[in-house]
Amino acid sequence: MYTLRSAPSAQRDIATLKQRAPKDDFERLNKAIRGLAEEPRPQGVMKIKGYDGGYRIRVGNYRVVYRIYDDANKVVISHVLRRNETTYRA
Repeated sequence: MYTLRSAPSAQRDIATLKQRAPKDDFERLNKAIRGLAEEPRPQGVMKIKGYDGGYRIRVGNYRVVYRIYDDANKVVISHVLRRNETTYRA
């Protein structure tokens, strides 16, 4: 079992989504985030290049970006973003 932590940026993202996202989408997103405590590398997880220990999961139109610290059994959520045309542009 891993401990979940959220960076301040992720807390702001979640607070914004709670107000703006449809209730069903937000509940599904919240369930996926809580699931990272049991399985930090769920099916469909993508490792982020150039971000040491960084991963992202897709939950509908949303992306959860996080870092796994296996030695401390900790998952730190960095961002929770709605995917759009500029999500993966450099």
